[in-house]
Order: sequence, then structure tokens, then C-alpha cells
Amino acid sequence: MMIRLLLGLVGACLAGAAWAFDSFVVRDIRVEGIQRIEAGTVFSYLPIKVGDTVDNEKAEAAIKALFATGFFRDVRLEQDRGVLIVSVQERPAIASIDFVGMKEFKPEDVRKALRDSGIAEGRTFDRAQIENAEQEIKRQYLTRGHYGASVKTTVTPLERNRVGINFTVDEGDTAKISAINIVGNQIFSKDLLLEQFTLRSPGMWTWYTKNDQYSRQKLQADLETLRSFYLNRGFLDFSIDSTQVSITPEKREVYITVNITEGEKYTVTGVKLAGELIVPEQELMKLVTLRPGEPFSRAKLAESTKAIGDRLGNEGYAFANANAVPEVDKAKRTVAFTIMVDPGRRVYVRRINVVGNTKTRDEVIRRELRQLEGAYYDGQKLQLSRQRLERLGFFSETDLETEPVTGTTDQVDVNVKVKERPTGSLMLGIGFSNVDRFIVSGSISQQNLFGTGKSLSVSVNSGQVNRVYAVSYTDPYFTVNGVSQGFDIYDRRFDSTRLTLGRYRTDTMGGGLRFGYPVSEYDRINFGLAGERVGLTVFEESPQRFIDFVRQFGDTADSVITSAGWVRDTRDSALWPTRGMVQRLNGERTVNGFDLHYYKTSYQLTWFASPTRKLTVMLNGELAHGNGYGGDPLPFFKAYYAGGPTSVRGYMQSSLGPRDENGVLGGTYRFIGNVELLAPMPGMGQDRSVRLSWFYDFGQVWTDTPGQTLNDLKLRTSTGLAFSWNSPFGPLKLIYAFPLHTRPDDRLQRFQFMLGQVF
Repeated sequence: MMIRLLLGLVGACLAGAAWAFDSFVVRDIRVEGIQRIEAGTVFSYLPIKVGDTVDNEKAEAAIKALFATGFFRDVRLEQDRGVLIVSVQERPAIASIDFVGMKEFKPEDVRKALRDSGIAEGRTFDRAQIENAEQEIKRQYLTRGHYGASVKTTVTPLERNRVGINFTVDEGDTAKISAINIVGNQIFSKDLLLEQFTLRSPGMWTWYTKNDQYSRQKLQADLETLRSFYLNRGFLDFSIDSTQVSITPEKREVYITVNITEGEKYTVTGVKLAGELIVPEQELMKLVTLRPGEPFSRAKLAESTKAIGDRLGNEGYAFANANAVPEVDKAKRTVAFTIMVDPGRRVYVRRINVVGNTKTRDEVIRRELRQLEGAYYDGQKLQLSRQRLERLGFFSETDLETEPVTGTTDQVDVNVKVKERPTGSLMLGIGFSNVDRFIVSGSISQQNLFGTGKSLSVSVNSGQVNRVYAVSYTDPYFTVNGVSQGFDIYDRRFDSTRLTLGRYRTDTMGGGLRFGYPVSEYDRINFGLAGERVGLTVFEESPQRFIDFVRQFGDTADSVITSAGWVRDTRDSALWPTRGMVQRLNGERTVNGFDLHYYKTSYQLTWFASPTRKLTVMLNGELAHGNGYGGDPLPFFKAYYAGGPTSVRGYMQSSLGPRDENGVLGGTYRFIGNVELLAPMPGMGQDRSVRLSWFYDFGQVWTDTPGQTLNDLKLRTSTGLAFSWNSPFGPLKLIYAFPLHTRPDDRLQRFQFMLGQVF
């Protein structure tokens, strides 16, 4: 101990001697010992200049200033005949950061996290930061259930005062959640409560979701979900008393215990408004979904206050507040609420700033915005603006933030923050379906061509039933008011040999021009004009109707087709909708003076609703009709068909409708109906990329016959289960159907599937 003390005293004396000298005037300054750092950098931090008088106090301050930069591990000041000598020893720089044995995390993500904490290639090496990095990596592994993970850091000196850092990780085994216990529940069963949790014990799909691995963040989210479950059912006094997480000595099994007190169930006796009511009270009360006589629901109360705040925001009150004040009667187990409304000041938008778009032009984003600069703030228009930006498909993240303008009380700025996603793709792939069999496909497309919002795609599909070569281009803002313009060029071959249709083949070459006009935020009208040349091939075994058509009109048919349509789309999502509806009304008609004379019309309505948080109900109905005019029939290759994975499941593709001994003929009418109940895959939480569904389908195709009734149509029906997965290699659909009300000549196909992406 005495030896260490003496050494410390000697070191302190020597260090003191490094800057203990008589005062002198600095005639010059010389820096020694630098290798990577420029001398100018040292001068910029040194608080002493030529001509200054240096004493011990200034020398001490100079040493502290240079040490504070973090660039040096030793600094000494000396003087030689008026020359101040600054002698430094630099800290080494980090030349490389490598990881060995890391599989759970991507090295790029870990490097980014380390960079945020000050450890990155090119920065100064600090041993204390490395120790913190080890602890952070271990902590990240703990969040993934790797309780036995260990991290060892090796620092290798390199030339030019640099070091290489290597993190060797032993991930160990992953600890799984063996059981989650809930103690104190009496009203609701344990199984029902555990259904609210994302975390769970190992199951069929937990290898994919990893929800059987303990995570503190997931547990906190699950506890909040459990709290909401009770509060939304009237249990105002519900509380989570404690949570215990234990792990076995071998660190392979985790046990979670949650102790709760359910409390009593409360009923709402009344809801009233108070404060400054800018909007008529009757209108605001319509936004309140919490009704007297119902059990208390925190979700309905939050929904009501948010709706009131949003409604005031539509009038320009960007910072409006609606706070609910409860009046609890514990004896009667009732609660009443007074919603205090504070609109604040009415504000207008001074400026809209767009950030995050490195490729997409500002004008592409701004033309989707419904909130204008210089206009009063409107929360509804901001929400609509965000929805329109998300529908573009150009951005993975879209956020609109409002911030007050400094020095004012009636102005705000809106910051539109976007994170761009790749919009171009070059794909080559293969697929398989029970209709097209083996498919080779490819496409090159760009949805946001040169950042202008225009799209261009070239597609190839080599299916044995459908062979397609197509080019498509769309300009969504052909005019400044949102009129779209596009064109299509295609070469298609359709061969019915592998289907139940009467045998024929068509080779179609054509192209078309189309326009779209927005009628409202949700409605759009489309117009189109296309020209086609169809080559027809029939065979000896083809239906007589097909052979007669070719004899009458020839094996080549030219036509010019006009089309018009209306679309109204109010769905909350185009990919995984849970509420809203989409309606489509379309019609097409050939122009006189060419070979074909026919028309076709169709109407489709698809409606979505979510009766619970997990379940989605889909109702779909479609009615279509087509016929010839001027004494000509509807061309057989333009007829309607039904049956297959996209219409009435359980029946072979295009097998429903009129037929003769040579196959299905098609019809002039088509009616399809679908009822589907969709739910997340058990064990997958709320991940909608994998879903199960129960369905009931019905439909038929027919040709108008005098005196025919609905009973004569003999609708085909089916029910069954479907599995869908938006997999990394394309959408996968598996269907097992039970056909109902069948006839002896029906072509059934209980199991149907589609695998791979067709372009």
C-alpha cells in the first residue's frame, strides 16, 4: 500500500512539473506528438495565443481544455526560451468494428446503435465506451430471451495509432416462456385473458413470431392491453398489483405471474358537456359514444373526447382539448362524466414543410395535400392528406406534425415527414397454380418514375392458359386538377385446353388509352378507348356454337372498344381492409363499323366491418350482363364464366354455367356472392400477413331464356376454410371447400391453391 502511495505522489509531482514554471510571454507555439490530428485543430482548442503571458493558472486551464476534447490521453506543456511547447499523445482511432457469432441481430443495425453512442469507425477510441457497448449488446440479447449471452471484446493495435475492435458473441440458448399465470381473476377465465397477450408459451407458429421469447416491452404492452380489456368492460377499479418474471437456473425457461384485482363493474349514469362550446352542443353530443345505462368503457370515452377535439380542429382550433372529469359513486357503482371543452385559439397554417423526400419531387407530395398554406388549420383535411400520401405507395412512413410558430399565438407550421421506400423493381420468378400450372414470369416497373409520381411497367407471363406480354404507363396528374392519363399495349394468348371450357384459343393484340377524372375524394370516373385484333382458333372437338361463330365472322376479328366506369373506395386500407367499402360500376361497348358488336356491364360491391378487434367480416356481391347488338351475338370469347379460387370456390375454374357435351359455353349473365369471416392465424397475434377465414360462396352464370326464374338458375354454393400468407416469395392461398347443392355434371375441386406472384 505504501509503495502505491509513493508512486502516486511521484507521478503527481512529475505531472505538476510539466506545467510548473515561471511566467513568460509566448513568442511562438510548437505542437509535438500529433499523428492524425492537424496542428490547427490543437490551436483552435488551445486558450493561449502568441503574445499572451502564461503562468501556472493559464497552463492548467490549457491542459484541461485539451483533455476535454477527448482526442488525447496525455498533454504536457513546456517552454523553451519563450516558445510554448505543447506535447500531446493522441488517443487511437477506431479503424474497424467486426462481429463474430452474431446471428440474432444484423451487424448493420448494431453498428448504427453503437454509432449513436459514440463508437464508430474513424472516431476516437475510448475504453469506457467499449465497456458500455458490451453491456448494451447484452441488454439487447436479454430482450430477445438470450439470458446466457456473453460478449467478449478484443482490441487490436494497428499502424498509424489505430485500433481494430472485434466483438465475439456467444448467444447461448434462447429462454422460452413456459407459462404465464394470472392470479386474482374471477369474472373472466384465464384463457380469455391470455388471448389478449402477445406473449405466449411455445406453440405452432411461435417459431415464426418469436412471441414465446420474453420481452419487457412486449410484457408492458400486454399489461396495458389487459388493463384496457377490463376498463372497456366497466371495471373502473381494476388494478395490476404486481408482476413477477422468474427464470430457471439453467436460463432456458421463463415464468411470468401477474397479480390483479378486478374490482367492481360500474355503469354510466350520464355524460354532459361544459366549457366553451364553439360548435353547437347537439352536434358535439352526437360524437359521444358512451351512453347512460351502459357499462363504463375507457375506449368509448377516449373515442368521444378525441372526436370532439378533432371536430374542433376542423374549425381551426388546432390545440383544442376535451378532458373528461368523472364523478364516481362507489356505493351505487355508477360513474358520470363532464367533458370539459377548451378550444383554445383559432389558428391558421403559416407554412407547410416537406422533409425526407430525396427522390420524390415536392410537387408530387404537395398536390396530395388538402390543407393549404395561409388557410385556417383543418384537422380533417390534414388526416385526409395523410391518407392520400399513404395511398401513393411511395413511402414506408408518413407523418404530419403541427408546431406553433415562435412569437405568435395564432399560427402553426405543418411538417410533412416522409420516409421513402424503393418503388422500382426488377423481378424474375416462377410460380405454380392449379389453373396456369408452371409459370415463368418477369417484370420491370417503376411506380415513381424519376420522382414524378408517374408509373411504367413491362410484364411477361408464360402460363399455359394465359400468356401475356404487356406495357403499361400512367400519369396520375395529366392535368393539375388530378385528371389521369395512361396507355396499355399488350399481346395475350388464351388457351382453354386445360380448363373445363369448350376448347378454343385466342391471340389478342391491342392497345388502349384511358383517362380518369376525380369526382370527389372517394369517387372517380374512368374513360377508355382501345383497339384489338383477335385471332380465333377452334378445333373439331370445339362446341358447335364456337365453330359457327368463326364460320360467320371469320377467324380474325377487329374491334374498337369504348369503356366507362365509376369507383367509390372508402376502405381504410387497400391491402388489409377492416372497414369501409368499395363499389365499382363498369361498362364497355364496341364501336359500329368493325367486326364485333357487343356490350358488357358489371356492378360490384364489397363491404368490410370489424365486429371485434380480431375479426373482420367481408360481404361481396357482383352482377354482370353482356350481349350483342345489331343482330349479332355476344362473342363466345367475351362470355362470362364462374367457378374457381376467385369466384365460387370448390368448383373447377370456369366450370359453372351453360354447357354442352363439348364443355362449358359461358353465359351472358354472371352473379357472384361471397361471405367471409377473416381472423389472424392463431399464435400470430394481430399480424395480418397470415390469416384464416371461413367463407360461404354462391353464384352462377346463365344465358337469358324466356320464362326463366331464379329457381331455374340453380345457384351453386360452397363453404369451407381458406389460408392466406403474404410470403416473401409471393402470395400463397390454400383453400379447402365443401361444394353444396351440386349436380351430377358439376366439376368439383375441393382443394385449390395459388403459389407465386404472377406479373
